[in-house]
Amino acid sequence: MFKVLKHKYNAVRCERDEKKFDSKLERRYYDLLKILQRSGEVIFFLRQIPFDLPGNTRYFADFLIFKANGEVEIVDCKGKMTDMAILKIKQVESLYPIQIKIVKSQDI
Repeated sequence: MFKVLKHKYNAVRCERDEKKFDSKLERRYYDLLKILQRSGEVIFFLRQIPFDLPGNTRYFADFLIFKANGEVEIVDCKGKMTDMAILKIKQVESLYPIQIKIVKSQDI
C-alpha cells in the first residue's frame, strides 16, 4: 500500500494547462491572470521567480506580472503566512528594490 502524503498546511497540489501548482489558490490566481491577459489588462506574466538570498538560499515568488499600464507586480499566493515566509519576504524586499504583494484566499 502507498501512503498519500499530505501537505503540512493542507494545500492541494493541482494542475492547469499542463502546469503544476502548489495550491488551489495559486491555480485560481493563474486563472485570474489568464482572464486579465485576454482582456488586455495584463501583457504577460511569469511563474516561480527565484530571488537569491544570503546563506545560499532562494525565495520563489509565484508570479511576476507585466501590466498594460506599465506596472510590474510581484505576487505570492499564501494560504498561511509562516514565520519562514515572512522572514524570506522581508529579506527579498530589503535586498531588492521591490515589494511583494501577498494574495490570500479571500482576495480572489
